[in-house]
Amino acid sequence: MKQQFSNKLFRTLLYGAVILGSSSLSLSLAQNAPPTVIVTGSRFEENLNEVPANVKVITRDEIESSSSNTIPQVLSQIGGLRVSGLNSSSLNLDASVDMGGYGPTGNSTTTVLVDGIRINPIDSGNIDWESIPIDSIERIEILQGGASVQYGNGAVGGVINIITNGGKKNINQASATYGSWGTSINNALFRNTFEKTTYQLTANTSNTNGWRPNTAANAYSIDGKITQDLGGKDRLYVDAYYGYTNSQIASPVVGLVGSGNPLSVRPQNAGNNLTTNNSGFRQGLTETLNENFVAELDTSYNNKTSFYYTPQADYFTSLDPNNPNYGYAGSAMNNKLQGWQLAASPRLKANFVGVGTTIIGYDFSKANQAGSDSYSPLSQGIILANQYDPITNPYGSYYNNLLSDSQTATQINNSVYLMQKVPLGNIFEASGGFRRQVQQASTSSTNISAANGTVTNTQQFAANAGDIALNANYLPGQRVYIKWNQSFRFPNIDEYWGFAYDANGVGNTVFNGILQPQITQTYEAGGNWAVLNSKITSSIFKSTTQNEISYNPTTGYNYNSIYQTNRGGVIFDITSNLTSSLNIGVGGKYQKSYYANGPFAGNAIPIVPDTLLNARANYLITSNWTLGGVVNYVSNQHYDTGPSYYSASPVMPSYVVGDIFTSYKFQAIEARFTVKNLGNAQYSSYGGVSSFSGSHFYYPSEPRSVYVTLKYNFN
Repeated sequence: MKQQFSNKLFRTLLYGAVILGSSSLSLSLAQNAPPTVIVTGSRFEENLNEVPANVKVITRDEIESSSSNTIPQVLSQIGGLRVSGLNSSSLNLDASVDMGGYGPTGNSTTTVLVDGIRINPIDSGNIDWESIPIDSIERIEILQGGASVQYGNGAVGGVINIITNGGKKNINQASATYGSWGTSINNALFRNTFEKTTYQLTANTSNTNGWRPNTAANAYSIDGKITQDLGGKDRLYVDAYYGYTNSQIASPVVGLVGSGNPLSVRPQNAGNNLTTNNSGFRQGLTETLNENFVAELDTSYNNKTSFYYTPQADYFTSLDPNNPNYGYAGSAMNNKLQGWQLAASPRLKANFVGVGTTIIGYDFSKANQAGSDSYSPLSQGIILANQYDPITNPYGSYYNNLLSDSQTATQINNSVYLMQKVPLGNIFEASGGFRRQVQQASTSSTNISAANGTVTNTQQFAANAGDIALNANYLPGQRVYIKWNQSFRFPNIDEYWGFAYDANGVGNTVFNGILQPQITQTYEAGGNWAVLNSKITSSIFKSTTQNEISYNPTTGYNYNSIYQTNRGGVIFDITSNLTSSLNIGVGGKYQKSYYANGPFAGNAIPIVPDTLLNARANYLITSNWTLGGVVNYVSNQHYDTGPSYYSASPVMPSYVVGDIFTSYKFQAIEARFTVKNLGNAQYSSYGGVSSFSGSHFYYPSEPRSVYVTLKYNFN
C-alpha cells in the first residue's frame, strides 16, 4: 500500500497541531521561560522563540551528564538523531547522520557546522568528528528541516551547529577513559582569560583495539582558539586545528542481520587501512557598526589528505577454472586522496524601525580534490597485457600496461541570499528568504580499465532556495509556527563517478557526468512550549524531492531520478524536571520516506527506519552521586539496494540499545562508570545487498562494553 499523506490529511494534522498547542499549553500563563540564544536560525544570535523551525539545543551540562564519549554518541543519545556506521566502534570515526530520511545519501543532506562554519567534505566522506574535541563544546544546536536559505548547499534534511566555547570562564581540566577492547580516550581543555583576550587549547587522543578483527583505530587532535572581546557583543576569534586518524576497515558479514559469525573477516580484507590528516583554520568577526547595523565575516581553510591501503584490491583474477590463477588472488592498491577548501562569508544585519530585520549575505567557496590509485602487478605470475583481447588474452589485466589511474575535480560556488523578518503586531512575525547559488564544476579522470583514456567534463548549474514562515509568540516561552521551505543539494565530487561490473564480474570506475542539483520543498508546522516543569518541542512535516541524486545498482551509475520522492512525519522532544533530583527526557520521530511515482511508487527508501524513539533520565542520588541512562529504539528498515531488489526480501530487524552510568564528584575530581549496550543487543545500523552476487551483507555493531572515566579540574 502506498504510504503518503494526502493534502487534506496534512492540513488537518497541521491545524490540529497548532490548535492543540495553543489550547492545552495555555495552562502556563504565568510562567516566564528564560530566552535561549542560538545562532543556527539566521547565522546571527537570536532568541530561540523567534526562529520558525524545530530547533533543539544540547547544553554542556547535558553532554557531561550523559554516557556519551564522542560527538556521534551525543547526537544519537541526547539529540535523538539517526546515526549509523560501517565499522561501529567506541570511537565512531565513520559515523554518519541522516536527519531527513534520505537513507544512503543522508550524510550528504545534513549540514554540519562548527561555530557556523561548514565542515562537510566535498565528497561523500564522513565528518572528521575527532578534530572537534568533545570538551571544547559549549552547546550543539540541531535544526530539523531544510535551511539552504541560510547555509546553501546540502542543508536539505537539517543542520547541526557545534558551538565551541571561548567565553570568559576559566576552565582547566583533563580526563582519561579506559574500557573494553583496549579503548582509551583522553581529553584536555585549558582556557584562560586575560583582560579581554581568551586563550583556549584542547587536545584529544583516542585508541582502540577494536572488538572485531581488523577494526583497530586511533585518533589524535589538537585545537587552539583565541577570542578577542571587542566590547558589547562584538568579538574576533581565530581557531586552528589538526586531526589525525588511522583506522582498519573490516569486511561486512555475509548474510542477513543476525546470521553468520560477527567476528568473521574475509582474508582479502586483512590489512585494509585508512589514514587521514586534517588541518585548517576558522575565523569569525562580529562588529556593530551602529545601533541598527551589525556586520559579520567568516573565513575558513581546510586541507585534508587520506591514504587508503588495500592489500588485495582486485579480487578477480580469472573466471577460467583451468587457469592456474583461478580465484581471488588480487593485487595491492594504494589510494591517495588530497584536497583543500577555502570559504568566505560576509553578511550584514540591519534593523529598520517599522520594517523589521534584514539580513543580506554572500558566500564564496572553492574546493579541489585529486585522487590516485596505484596498483602492483597482479600476483601469482599473471603477465600484464598490452591490450585486453577477448580471444588471445581473455584474462588479461589492465589496458596499456597502466598501473595507476587518477581523478581530479574542482568546484567553485558563488551564492547570494536575503532574509527578512517583519513584525505583525505583538504576537505574530512573518519571515522569508531567498538564495541563489551557482556552482562551476570541472573534472578529469583516467582509468586503468578504460580503453578511451582520459575523460574530462565541465558543467555549471544553479539552484534556488526560499522560505516563507509565520511565527506566533502568544505567551512567554510559548510559540507556534508554520513554514514553507525549498532547499537544494549539489552532487558530491565522488558522485560524478559510479562503479559498475563488466561481463566477467570485474568492478570498474565509470564516469557518469556532473549531475544536476536535487531540490526539496517542505511544508512544516510546529512550536515549542513550557508546561509546568517541562519543555516541549514538536513539528509535523511533509517534503517532496525532485532530481534526487541516486545510485543505480543495475548500471553502476549515479543519476538524477526522474521520479519524485516524498517524506513526511512527526518529530517531538520533551524534557522534564519531575523533582529537584530527577530529570527525564523522551523524544522521537515517525516518518515515511518513499518513492512517490514511477515503477516503484510506494516502495520505501532504503536505510530509513520509520520510527526512532529515545528515552533518557538522570537521578541525583546525593549531592555527589548521580545515576543516569539512555535507551534508543530504531525500527526495521530495508537493506541498502535498489527498490527492485528488496520488494520480496526481508528487512533489517529493529533494535533497542540501552546505556547506564553512575558518577561521583568530590571537590575537583569526578569518576564515572559506564556500561554501553547493557542488554548486549546484536544489531546492525547498516546492511546492503551486493549488486553483483545478490547476497545480503551487514556490518555488526559493538556488543556490551564498559568504561571508567576519571576527570580532574585544575581550577
